[in-house]
Amino acid sequence: MNEAIRLAQEQGLDLVEVGPNQNPPVCRILDYGKFKFSQAKKLKQAKKSQVKIGLKEMRLRMRISQHDIDSKRKQIETFLKEGNKVKISLMLRGRENAYPDLGIDILKKLYLDLKDLSEIDKAPSMEGRTLSIIIAPK
Repeated sequence: MNEAIRLAQEQGLDLVEVGPNQNPPVCRILDYGKFKFSQAKKLKQAKKSQVKIGLKEMRLRMRISQHDIDSKRKQIETFLKEGNKVKISLMLRGRENAYPDLGIDILKKLYLDLKDLSEIDKAPSMEGRTLSIIIAPK
C-alpha cells in the first residue's frame, strides 16, 4: 500500500480505491479531479437524455357543448402525443352534484374517443365537487 502511494506521488497523481470490498483492495493511480469532472459530465448527460413525463390538466363543465368537447379532445391528443399524462377534470356546480353519473358518462365518452392513443391510468373518481380521470399515452 505504501509503495502504491509513493508511486502515485512520484507521478503527481492520486491513489483512488476502486474496489474496497475485495481482498486485497483494488486501487488506481489517476488524477482525481479529472475523474470527478468526467463522472459529473456523464451524470449531466444522462440527466439531459432522460424523458420527464408531465401531467397536464384539462378542465370541463357539465353543460359543455359538443364543439367544445371536440376542441378539448384535440388539445388532449396533442398532450398525449407529446408523451404527457392528462388529467381531465369535470367540475360540478349546484344541482349538477346530484347527477355525477352524467359527468362520468361525459368522461367515458371522451376517453373512448381517445382510446387509440391512451389508456386509463386512474379511473373516474369524485374529489370534492370535481370528477376526474387520468389517462396516459400508450
